[in-house]
Amino acid sequence: MVTSSLPRKIIEYPDPRLRRKAARVEIFDGKLEALVKRMLELMHEERGVGLAAPQVGVSRRFFVYNPTGEPQDDAVLVNPELVDLTELVEAEEGCLSVPDVRVNIRRARRCKLRGQDLTGRPAELAGEGLVARIWQHEIDHLDGKLIVDRMDGADKIANKKAIGDLESRYRRASAKR
Repeated sequence: MVTSSLPRKIIEYPDPRLRRKAARVEIFDGKLEALVKRMLELMHEERGVGLAAPQVGVSRRFFVYNPTGEPQDDAVLVNPELVDLTELVEAEEGCLSVPDVRVNIRRARRCKLRGQDLTGRPAELAGEGLVARIWQHEIDHLDGKLIVDRMDGADKIANKKAIGDLESRYRRASAKR
């Protein structure tokens, strides 16, 4: 699942790896644990609240998150599935893979998840507010969806320059490879 080296950075839009639907995690081992640790480091370095495996180039269904920034609140969920969504609310979101872009998105205020912990044991969680929003955002990543896919006309206009800059930067980096 994981290459010999751990990811050095977060992948940015429009990298096509962000569009792939991630595969289930089947092996729970030290490589997975090392990757989770590195993802938490990257998330904290960038002052994010969540980071999905596809955002570091690993097409597997898991994400790390921390709604408070406090080390004791670092968490991971493997093979997550949304099982209950309640009461839609709109709020602004950003994304570590789409820097400098902010989008108003309607998501459930409360939700329940089913998945596994880092050792493969079943986990069921319920959350609301920011935690519920983080979970839904990260599951979007596992399904190959980004906040740019949820933009309305006003969001597209407001973020046109930032998105154009990301696309230009990606084209330049791709040309160097």
